[in-house]
Amino acid sequence: MEDTVTVRIDPHVHSEGSYDGSEPVELILEHARDIGLDGVVVTDHDDIEQSLRAARLAPEYGLIGIPGVEVSTADGHLLAVGVDERPSPGKPFLSTVDEIRAHGGVAIVPHPFQRSRHGVRKRKLRDCDAVEVYNSMLFTGYRNRRAGSFARRHDYPQVGASDAHSIRNIGRAYTEIHLPESVVSEGVDSQSVIDALADGATTIRGRRTPIHRSARQYTNGAAKKSLFLTTSRLPVIPTLPASFRQS
Repeated sequence: MEDTVTVRIDPHVHSEGSYDGSEPVELILEHARDIGLDGVVVTDHDDIEQSLRAARLAPEYGLIGIPGVEVSTADGHLLAVGVDERPSPGKPFLSTVDEIRAHGGVAIVPHPFQRSRHGVRKRKLRDCDAVEVYNSMLFTGYRNRRAGSFARRHDYPQVGASDAHSIRNIGRAYTEIHLPESVVSEGVDSQSVIDALADGATTIRGRRTPIHRSARQYTNGAAKKSLFLTTSRLPVIPTLPASFRQS
C-alpha cells in the first residue's frame, strides 16, 4: 500500500462575510497557520466573495487555498466546498447537491438533524458527498453521535469542523485528510484535497467548544439575524446583507 501524507483542514469557518461573523480573512489565515493547520475553508452564509479572497491569499500564509460557501437550501444548510461560484440559495437539497457537483465541488452536510441551526432533516438527506459528524459548536455530543451513526450506516465520508465564527474557535475541530505520497510529490492543491475527502480518506480530530462560547455564538447569531431581517424592511436601509440575498 502506498504511503500517505496527512494534511489538516478546518472545512467550516465563518468570516466577516457572514451576517454572524466578524473576522477578516487575513486574520483567519494567519491564525490557521499559527496553530498548525494546513488550510481552512471559509464558508460564509450564502456569500462566497471572502472565501475566494481567502483561497487566493492562502499560499502567502503557507496554506492550501480551498474556496467554499454555506448554502441555505430549502431543506437546510449545505457546505459547498471547492466551488468558485455560489450555488443558488433556496433550492431543494438534492438540486443543490447536483449544482455543487456540477461546479466541481463536494457537498458536505453540516450539523445535520439540528433544526435550531437549519440542519437537514434525516428524511431529506438522501445523497451527499460527506457528513459533518463532529461540529465543535454543538452543546452536547448527541447530535454529533447521531450524525456519525448515520454516516457510517450509509457509508458517507466523515468530516470534523469548528464552525468557528470567531478567531479563538478556529481549529477546535478539524479533518485530517490523507493523501498518497505520489499526489503530494506533484504538489498538493485544492482539487487533490477535495478528491481525497470525497473518497473518505479522513480522520476526525478536535474537541468541543466550551458551552459558554457556543451559547454566546448562538445567541449573538440569532440576534444579528433578527436585526438584519428587521432593518431590511425599513425604507432607510434598502438592502439585505449578502448572506440573506436570494439571487
